[in-house]
Amino acid sequence: MSWRERISVDPMICHGRVCISGTRIMVSVILDNLAAGTSTAEILHSYPSLTTDDIQAAIAYAAELTRERIIPLAV
Repeated sequence: MSWRERISVDPMICHGRVCISGTRIMVSVILDNLAAGTSTAEILHSYPSLTTDDIQAAIAYAAELTRERIIPLAV
């Protein structure tokens, strides 16, 4: 599965933010939840329209972004 099959950007949905296709659930919401330690099961319970593949696509999308630019970290 490619993240491109599950991720979309539409200027008319969520102000053009990156979302899971067919939903108004922003990828950033999924990633914020994962970063906060929320389990996949909890996310799926909170957002019943999501699937495990959608969460994996969000992670893959984030991984792709890290390959494209460098974010300087304070040492």
